Amino acid sequence: MILLILGFISPLLGQTSSSTGSAEKGDFLDRVHQGDVIEIRVPGYIDYDWRGRLNPEGFLDGFDKIATPIYAQCKSLGELEAAVDKVLSEILRAPKTEVKFVDRSKRQIATIDGAVRNPQRMQLRRSIRLSEVIVNAGGLTDRASGQLIISRPAGASCVNESSAATSQRFDIAVADLLAGKADADPTIVSGDLIVVIEASPVFLLGAVQGQGRIDFRSDLTVSRAIDSAGGLAKNANAESVKIFRREGGSSIIQVDLERIRDKRDEDVVLRPFDIIDVPSKGKPPRRLPPVLENDIDISERRAKLPIKIIE
Repeated sequence: MILLILGFISPLLGQTSSSTGSAEKGDFLDRVHQGDVIEIRVPGYIDYDWRGRLNPEGFLDGFDKIATPIYAQCKSLGELEAAVDKVLSEILRAPKTEVKFVDRSKRQIATIDGAVRNPQRMQLRRSIRLSEVIVNAGGLTDRASGQLIISRPAGASCVNESSAATSQRFDIAVADLLAGKADADPTIVSGDLIVVIEASPVFLLGAVQGQGRIDFRSDLTVSRAIDSAGGLAKNANAESVKIFRREGGSSIIQVDLERIRDKRDEDVVLRPFDIIDVPSKGKPPRRLPPVLENDIDISERRAKLPIKIIE
C-alpha cells in the first residue's frame, strides 16, 4: 500500500498550481523570519551598523541608535533597507543602508508526524509542497485514516499576509491529494505541523490468537475483529467476552460469541478505542478495564525526531 501511495504522489511533485496557504513563488523564504540573524550596514556611518534578531513582536531587537522602532518581520531585505533609511534620514544625511542575512538556520522547524514511515522535523531552505514532504517521510503507512491536518502557528512564516498574525489549520483528505487537487497540496512553511491521522484503534486482549491493536473501520463487529486477529485461542471462554467501551463514557458490554455465531444475538458493532477482552476457561473474567499505555507526551517525542535539511 505504501508503494502504491508513493507512486500516486510522485507525479504531483511537478505540479505548480496554487494551493491552500501557498505562494506560487518561494520568495517568502527570503523575507525576515523570527530567529534570523540580520546585519545592517550604513556606509559612512559605522556607529549605526547593527547585527541582531527580531523581538517577539517582530521589531529589530536592540537597534538602540534610533528612537523609532522598526518592524522587520516578513519584510524583504529591500523593504527593510527602505524602512531603515527612512528612519535614519531624520538624523543622517542621505543614508544608503545595506541589509543582509547572516544566519537563517534558527527559523522554526516544520514537522511531519502520524501515519508516515519516517516521522521527522525539517529545516526548510527552499519551497516544498505537502506531497514532497510525504515522500521524504517515506510515504503513508497502512494505518493512515485518509485525513491529515496542517497546523500553522502565528508568526512562524511569511507565506501570506495573515500568517504573521493568526494561527491557521488546514484539513486535507488524502484522496484529494492523490487526485491532484490544488488545494490539497499546499506549500509547507517554517513552523508547520503536519499530522497524518491514524485510524482509530480497537484492542484485543486475552484468549485470542493475536493480541494487540487493530484499526477501526465503520463496519467492524466483535466477531469480525476476533477473526481478523486469527480467531479464539483453544482455551477461550467464548460465552463471557467483554467489551470495555470508553466512547461516550465508560461502560461494559457483555458478549456471548456462541449466541452470535448461532445468530441468536446480534453481532455487536464496535466503536473506536473499544477493548475486547476474551477470558480463558477456568479463570475469572476481568472486572475492570485494563490500563493501556498512552503516548501522553507527544511534544517531547516530537522534539526528539531527526531533523532533515530541505535544500
